[in-house]
Amino acid sequence: MILFIRNIFDNIKLGLNTLIVNPLRSFLASLGVMVGISIVILMGWVLEGLDNSVSKTFEIIGVDMLYVTKWDWTGNTNWKFLRSRKNITLDQTEMMKLMHNSAEYVIPNVNTWGKPVYYDGFKFDGFTVVGTSYQNAYTPAGETLEGRYFTQFEDEQAAQVVTIGYNIYKQLFPEGNATGKFIKIGKHKYEVIGVVKKRGTFIFDFIDNQIFIPLNSLSQNFGISRRSLDIGIKAGSKEKLDQVRTETIGLMRTIRDLKPNEKDDFSINETKAFEENIKKIRYTVWGVGIGLTLLSFIVGVIGIMNIMLVSVSERTKEIGLRKALGAKKGAIRFQFLVESSVLTLMGAGFSIIGCLGIINIALIIVKKYFPDFSDVATFFPPFLSPQLVIVASVVSVVVGILSGLIPAIKASSLDPVEALRSE
Repeated sequence: MILFIRNIFDNIKLGLNTLIVNPLRSFLASLGVMVGISIVILMGWVLEGLDNSVSKTFEIIGVDMLYVTKWDWTGNTNWKFLRSRKNITLDQTEMMKLMHNSAEYVIPNVNTWGKPVYYDGFKFDGFTVVGTSYQNAYTPAGETLEGRYFTQFEDEQAAQVVTIGYNIYKQLFPEGNATGKFIKIGKHKYEVIGVVKKRGTFIFDFIDNQIFIPLNSLSQNFGISRRSLDIGIKAGSKEKLDQVRTETIGLMRTIRDLKPNEKDDFSINETKAFEENIKKIRYTVWGVGIGLTLLSFIVGVIGIMNIMLVSVSERTKEIGLRKALGAKKGAIRFQFLVESSVLTLMGAGFSIIGCLGIINIALIIVKKYFPDFSDVATFFPPFLSPQLVIVASVVSVVVGILSGLIPAIKASSLDPVEALRSE
């Protein structure tokens, strides 16, 4: 065992010596592998950041929340078909609220777009006004950075109060202290009583452009008769979600008077609905990354194979001497495989250092020069996870073994007598 370990170290020294004697040749030969490993590392880093943002997005939606809507949020259903569905009405929402037994809360929501917002003589566009129940405070949208959510009394009395999203807060009140101030939505004056904590990600940024007002207030000032409501259903826990979903679908079919053979004319939107879309994004990243990686590795394998074949030619006499002294074919093969693996492993080391530099420079540039996208950087770590480093190292060794296989076989097959005669 000790002899085996010593043999490995001796071969590693020989591999390092090859790098030192011919640094430029070794660098150029390893360049393809370095590029390939860099792509693997950066691809893994991007997917890690994507996973972080997806996890945050799922928190925004609520892992124990279902949303019954006319529309399919995933975009997998034909838009014209969805548009032809009947609207979900306030009466249907109230029936759902009365009949549902397993849900913790049943919350009506209705969105209205295109309403200008005025504050301090300035006009702002691009916000969504959401009419909802006071119980929306118990969903992920209810956690406030400043102030509070409207109460049941304010809800029932159609009070002119609003709780605004984080992006709206930053645009209208860049110096803070929004509570107690008054804004106008269209022609109607509202008092700001709270600010929702920042929830949006670069995937779900629009979620911070919402203004929450009592549903009765929206109904009085803007009308809801022609709008389709969304029904937010809070299960209370992730474990209850299946039970709540099953009951919700059954009740909704009853409320909408659907026959057994008729398809649902509504959608159940939840975090699970986005999993397929996220998988598609991941597969796309993997597909592009693997394609580029394979091309780089092909170039790298050819380059390292060439340098190892040159090394065999240069050391033919040495190989013949070793075989004459009793070295077995396996030992010769092992020597060249270790040397080629050292080449690729050193390339992996340079790739890891280079990728760390690229990642940190990119994050600094985004934070400094693109403040609107600075939240993107929060999901992408400024370091490489141990798993990525291990994967890069293992891949480099595998590529090294593949690169050195043909030269190793050639070296071990040399006739010692002929090898000793070579000049």
